[in-house]
Amino acid sequence: MKVLLLRHPPVATAWRGRCYGRSNMGWSRDGWAMARRIVADLPPVDAVVHSGAQRTARLAAMVEQARCVPATADLRWLERDFGQWEGRRWDAIWRESGAEMDRMMTDPEAYRPGGGETGRDIADRVAAAWDALPRVASVLVVAHGGPIATLRALRAGAPLMRAVDFIPACGEVVPLQRYCQ
Repeated sequence: MKVLLLRHPPVATAWRGRCYGRSNMGWSRDGWAMARRIVADLPPVDAVVHSGAQRTARLAAMVEQARCVPATADLRWLERDFGQWEGRRWDAIWRESGAEMDRMMTDPEAYRPGGGETGRDIADRVAAAWDALPRVASVLVVAHGGPIATLRALRAGAPLMRAVDFIPACGEVVPLQRYCQ
């Protein structure tokens, strides 16, 4: 089974420089243009799964309409819950917490940024989402940088603190192979 992991297009410019995690917003103008290119350039897929967030659901709907394939939401693909950090500027968070932010990478098993999710929380839910993917020849998963990076790290056998090395660019498609029983 072929799985294409796709990070959503760039978000609205008002959200740049902000911790947007699970916050819901649309795309920038560049994001809209990217979405149209993605839909035109995607190889055939048999199913689409998205996180349920506006920035992934909209792209999944475009693929569903253009390719006549079913699209479903699985909230386990949502971006990290950043708790009280949601919607705030990264520089303001840094001023308040300083190097504590680095614990997202140095202590992913236990650190809860803004009181939200740990890296382990993300890993567990994304692993379950991976296991629940439709059993078809090819699936497109429209998701977010954090869950995609975490899954890639898990599949590579890398420690969670290395997940940051696996973050795809907005609009990037990451192909993975999944072997089903």
